[in-house]
Amino acid sequence: MQQQSRSITSNQSGPHEDVPSAVARYWHSDFQKPYAAHSEAAFAEVDRLLQNSSKPLILDSCCGVGESTAYLAARYPEALVVGVDKSAHRLGKHVAHQRHGETGEYLLVRADLNDFWRLAHAAEWPVQKHFVLYPNPWPKKKHLGRRWHGAPVFPALVKLGGELEMRSNWQTYLDEFALALACLQIPAQVEKLPTNLEPITPFERKYQACGQALWRLQSELTVPNLLAADELAAVRATLLT
Repeated sequence: MQQQSRSITSNQSGPHEDVPSAVARYWHSDFQKPYAAHSEAAFAEVDRLLQNSSKPLILDSCCGVGESTAYLAARYPEALVVGVDKSAHRLGKHVAHQRHGETGEYLLVRADLNDFWRLAHAAEWPVQKHFVLYPNPWPKKKHLGRRWHGAPVFPALVKLGGELEMRSNWQTYLDEFALALACLQIPAQVEKLPTNLEPITPFERKYQACGQALWRLQSELTVPNLLAADELAAVRATLLT
């Protein structure tokens, strides 16, 4: 039986009014959470590969069982695709830990992205493309800080650079992320995807089976530049009107 996927319900009617202040607060602070040992080990494993490879790097963050990672490796066979997820259980459901061959090269590692993104940024990894396909909206208004754009790790995610693509079944989540990027003067586009789009994650497959819409954000993460305080205040005021 196909597992049903519930539609998103939220006590927000649009983007959270605190997005600009959250972006500004974390942009000027140093996220000092200690790195987990398993995250450091995963980073070191990938870093060794990068030191001996001339391939462009593609990150597949929150990759789950790695279905999207394998898809991206086949789509971009010239690249090294790295899937990262915090769950050993989900990663353990993948058919292989590492693949080489005609379908491209990819590696799956277990790490906390709050650590992994900071380590990758500090190492100045040359990220060409970055996919965040896990639709993790935390839809309650009080949970803004659990969404990537409302969390302390957001600056590291942005500073990694590259072409960013995110997908979700909650448009507000991606609209908020686009707003957070706008606070850094980085443009982004949010669009509704065709209903016949080939699913590349188990989540997308469930959405299609339940008739839910899927949304995509795309952005080129160029050099960020935080808006001035009065400009951020104006953005927030616009949200409240």
